Amino acid sequence: MTAPVEPRTYDAVIVGGGHNGLVAAAYLARAGRSVLVLERLDHTGGAAVSTRPFAGVDARLSRYSYLVSLLPRKILRDLDVDVRLSTRAISSYTPTERGGRPTGLLVGGGEQRTREAFARLTGSDREYLAWQRFYDLTGRVARRVFPTLTGPLPTRDELRRAVDDEEAWRIVFEEPLGIAVEERFADDLVRGVVLTDALIGTFADAHDPSLAQNRCFLYHVIGGGTGAWDVPVGGMGALTDALADAARAAGAVVATGHEAVRVDTDGRTAEVTHRTADGEGVVGARHVLVNASPRELARLTGDTPPPPAEGAQLKVNMLLQRLPRLRDSSVDPREAFAGTFHIAEGYGQLGTAHAQAAAGELPAAPPSEIYCHSLTDPTILGADLAARGFHTLTLFGLHTPARLFERDNDAVRGELLTSTLAQLDAHLAEPLADCLATDADGRPCLEARSPLDLERDLGLPGGNIFHRELSWPHAQEGTGRWGVETRHANVLLCGAGAVRGGGVSGVPGHNAAMAVLEAGEA
Repeated sequence: MTAPVEPRTYDAVIVGGGHNGLVAAAYLARAGRSVLVLERLDHTGGAAVSTRPFAGVDARLSRYSYLVSLLPRKILRDLDVDVRLSTRAISSYTPTERGGRPTGLLVGGGEQRTREAFARLTGSDREYLAWQRFYDLTGRVARRVFPTLTGPLPTRDELRRAVDDEEAWRIVFEEPLGIAVEERFADDLVRGVVLTDALIGTFADAHDPSLAQNRCFLYHVIGGGTGAWDVPVGGMGALTDALADAARAAGAVVATGHEAVRVDTDGRTAEVTHRTADGEGVVGARHVLVNASPRELARLTGDTPPPPAEGAQLKVNMLLQRLPRLRDSSVDPREAFAGTFHIAEGYGQLGTAHAQAAAGELPAAPPSEIYCHSLTDPTILGADLAARGFHTLTLFGLHTPARLFERDNDAVRGELLTSTLAQLDAHLAEPLADCLATDADGRPCLEARSPLDLERDLGLPGGNIFHRELSWPHAQEGTGRWGVETRHANVLLCGAGAVRGGGVSGVPGHNAAMAVLEAGEA
């Protein structure tokens, strides 16, 4: 815990030291504002941290959030944050079986190689050309929408004019994504690979009329104006540590071990009550920025809470002595696991898994995707582990809503983990269990987290990694000028639940800071 916080008035008190709160703190402190960050845990970073989860093992894993796409380079430049993001050479590999033999689809390694991979799987160029046309379309959307994220919210009509492509607007913003996927692609596996970007942390069907899947898809394909997902060198904690350093260097006070428990405001000034191991204290604030969920915001201010949120993912971290061999011997495991390794994510499989989970059952073939951080960035491993060929694996399971775990979290998590790894083993030439490293106590280096675990550990409502359903990146009724405003004039929401929040982006933190600075009275 840091030293006791002085009972004084700050220009801005930021509740929560996750990456968005740190971005806001750095911007405001660099603008000459007095800033206090109150963080409940004994460290900053929130869900974007690196830890050594396995006893006696020198491997620093990105324990929760693990890839970066939505973080504008503008924020890193503005704050003089020195972080390296490394591009993955392979986009994805999806194993399958065709005609009784193991095969798969490797996307990446150059245009010609990708074209040949599509032809080998499907027998012609048709699916590859459809893939190219579809992602040219989403690329146009990305280049036009991404730059708007760090400005005042455009209206829906303004964003539509910025996109300037009626076909793209219809596909992404107006009709269920499943329509475009089924119209444009014929191969079930290819359809599934496209759809997965619409389902990360989002429990929805391809034809969900709410378009929750479209919103998720949009945020997964616009990052950086390209949709590329990069690896933070040194792990996710390297990014948030650098943001914390930037905030402190600019003059912000970052107080860990300080839990905010109440915010009282009259719209012009506020008081934030916080609790430490030694008791309670109160600080004054001209503005309060809440880097937590909308539910937590309501609890702090005494307002009516929003509808319950629900997460829908299984997160598994592993350390391997070696990468497993694949049944598809035409692919090097070092390439297959370098990008996103799709498991049980054919289009039909995704639909079946969703239907089973919606009916209250665990998916019989749980879909998931895996990637190996250490293939792109070996610095997260100790020198000895790296020299011996050890590697990390991160697995993210889909269509596992929190409701399924409520009867017995531990038992359901264990059952789901077993069946998820069995889906992976079906495509391996050796059991994954044979490749797992062991910790200092002889236990396999594997940890799994359900949505309920994420709620307990990180305060994510219902384990939802976005804090609530993702929103369209344009103004709607009640969203305010920057998408961070609340019903209290001097209380802003700067967490993932803000409009244009979700993912490791820093966008809500940037926008909340801009709202404060624009007010000119902090």
